[in-house]
Amino acid sequence: MLPKTLAIIDDDVDFTDSFSAYMREQGVDVKVFADSGDLLASESPFGFDFYVVDLMLPTVDGDQLIRILRKRTDAGVLVVSGKLGRSVFEGVVDAGADMYLDKPVSLEQILLVTKALQRRAELRGLREQGWVVDLRASQLLAPDGAKVDLSDTDLTVLRCFLDADGGIVTRETLVQRLGRDDTNTLDNTLHATIYRLRRRIEKASSSLVPLQSEPRVGYVFRAPLKSL
Repeated sequence: MLPKTLAIIDDDVDFTDSFSAYMREQGVDVKVFADSGDLLASESPFGFDFYVVDLMLPTVDGDQLIRILRKRTDAGVLVVSGKLGRSVFEGVVDAGADMYLDKPVSLEQILLVTKALQRRAELRGLREQGWVVDLRASQLLAPDGAKVDLSDTDLTVLRCFLDADGGIVTRETLVQRLGRDDTNTLDNTLHATIYRLRRRIEKASSSLVPLQSEPRVGYVFRAPLKSL
């Protein structure tokens, strides 16, 4: 899982030549900027899917460049630099970078880290997209386009989350809506219902299931949820 486009901001020609060629071999569209000012003055400085940034740059130093990027994009930012110092890592993370690698570092290691960060970013993006309950079709539409068939019980549970609008739904509320009067069923019927719904979503969709438990309270759907 690699980004489609990548910007390298580094004035180390040996590094940028070898790394850009290596990433292009992986199918990534790479552009190299020897100066942070060149990136910021380019046609679309905030339109890349991923950034590899050195810290010692002309015009705008790496820390400040990362802060500028973070105001305009959520793309992955990996710092690859030879700058040393006890406060370097702390400063990089505080500026908004996702990871820091010391030079010298192998191209294979940079590739692995880039894949990991890109995968995490894409999963985060999917979580932030909305889920849709199609009440007429009795389906849950996942952010990745998958359709999850729902039982009447599933629909009742999801209506509770729709009503909660992102808030916690207590176990007592769920039991009542499911037509259960005996709260002793909380640990069996309700647990089994939520478990089956989670499993149904996991089998149909690659999206992370946002249905989570709140210990001793109930459950919450931690993603935008609307109905049709």
